[in-house]
Amino acid sequence: MNKRDYYEVLGVSRTATKEEIRKAYRKLAMQYHPDRNPGDKEAEEKFKEAAEAYEVLSDDNKRAKYDRFGHDGLHAQGFQGFSDINDIFSHFSDIFGGAFGGGGGSIFDEFFGQSSGGRTRSRHSARTGTPGSDLKIDLKLTLEEIASGTTKKVKIKRYNKCSVCNGTGAKSPNAFKTCSVCGGSGEVRQVSRSIFGQFVNISTCSNCNGTGKVISDPCPACNGDGRVYGEATIKIQVPAGVTEGSYMTIRGEGNAGKNGGEAGDVIVVFHELPHEYFLRDGDDVIYDLYLSFPEAALGTEVEVPTLKGKAKLKIAPGIQPGKLLKMRDKGIQHLQRHGAGDQLVRINIYVPKKLNSEEKELLKKLQKMPNIKVPS
Repeated sequence: MNKRDYYEVLGVSRTATKEEIRKAYRKLAMQYHPDRNPGDKEAEEKFKEAAEAYEVLSDDNKRAKYDRFGHDGLHAQGFQGFSDINDIFSHFSDIFGGAFGGGGGSIFDEFFGQSSGGRTRSRHSARTGTPGSDLKIDLKLTLEEIASGTTKKVKIKRYNKCSVCNGTGAKSPNAFKTCSVCGGSGEVRQVSRSIFGQFVNISTCSNCNGTGKVISDPCPACNGDGRVYGEATIKIQVPAGVTEGSYMTIRGEGNAGKNGGEAGDVIVVFHELPHEYFLRDGDDVIYDLYLSFPEAALGTEVEVPTLKGKAKLKIAPGIQPGKLLKMRDKGIQHLQRHGAGDQLVRINIYVPKKLNSEEKELLKKLQKMPNIKVPS
């Protein structure tokens, strides 16, 4: 498939400045980021396309090659674009020192200094150890819990920071030596040549994970890993109005990173348990109320369940089956805004399946009454 022109992708001119390119990319990243478009394949492709365009046009050398030779020139240089979303996050983590976070970070970090969950991520996490991985939790909630929000305490299995060495992995603060591979810089430089000239690739030293130091005397409790596997209890503040399959991110509650690296996140996916009485329709709930024929014909007052207990409901004489009665603000609180949905009471007429002889006779007499017959 032919690739679109990178300038066209970002919507900028060929003379655009770096700041103009940056602003254009920021706008597209905000619009098509996977966190804002879960499950949208088209948005994902546009996100990858914009990231690829920005990666080239924000780099002076790559931009110059692209301006002269187009996409073919970049391929000759070895640039193949991004295979998937994780590839994008991994690549930008190398460029921006972890701002996009391979372990649950957000592309918003680089532009706004904050992750989508509100906690600022370090731009130098690669130099303090290996980041920990994320964990996923499926949390089942009742409709009552969803309606008003709730707090849950959940036990999880994860890697926790070693309490003996405080996550460093060393037996003591002096149990380190300079990395022999990178000489203490934390970076490894590789020089390569091509038809376009000499290129220097700078990558994080894999021997010391970018710290510039290696452990000479490891901690006996964690064997130099800086973390131990165990159990932890986390608190989950569930906002009112969440829906089936929606999720939230709890920053820093995932697996601890190796040797003091930043902890991963916990992704909490919400699931709605079936309810005994109610069906959910957005932020409204529907309740089926069954009335006898005399109750429907004469009118009555009944007690119905709501998400916050019992409530009385007045039934007007002659109410028809299928009619919806609205109980305002008795539904689910709107997510991240004021107000709540309604409770809709759907009227049904109960028809008995068995009758005794007396009941049959009374109904036969009633059937002949002028106001009981179905109008022709």
